[in-house]
Amino acid sequence: MKIKLNRSYKKLAKNGQPITVFVYNVSGSEEELNQYKDIQGDNFRESDTGTALWFSTRCVGNSGELIFTTSGKVVADMSDFDQADSLSKQYGGNLGQEMAKAAAARLMGGSVSTGNTATTAAPVASVKSEDLASL
Repeated sequence: MKIKLNRSYKKLAKNGQPITVFVYNVSGSEEELNQYKDIQGDNFRESDTGTALWFSTRCVGNSGELIFTTSGKVVADMSDFDQADSLSKQYGGNLGQEMAKAAAARLMGGSVSTGNTATTAAPVASVKSEDLASL
C-alpha cells in the first residue's frame, strides 16, 4: 500500500514530553484497504473525505509504502533507508558521507548537489623533453 504525508501535529507523550505525530494518507487495492482496516480495528481512522489514515511518531518521508507483517501488523517499509544507512556506514569517511547525502536527497525527493561544477578538464599543453631540460 502507498502512503503520502498529509500533515503532522504535536502531542504530549505519556511521560509528558512533546512528540510529533505524522499523518499519512493510505491508498491501495480494495483488498489491501479492507485488510488494513481489519488490522487497525478500533484504531482505524479516515479523513473527512474517506481516505484511510496511518499515524506514526516516526517520519518515513513524503511518501512510502506500508507492508503487512507475518505477525499481523502494519508497518512502514524502511528498506531503502536501512540500505542507505548500512552503505554509508560501511564505507565511512568522505565516500560514506557523500553516499548518505545522495541517499537522503533521493529518499526525500530532492536533488543531489555534489559541489563540483567543473564538467570538462582543461587541455594540457604538450611538453617536449628539451623544454624540461631548461627547467
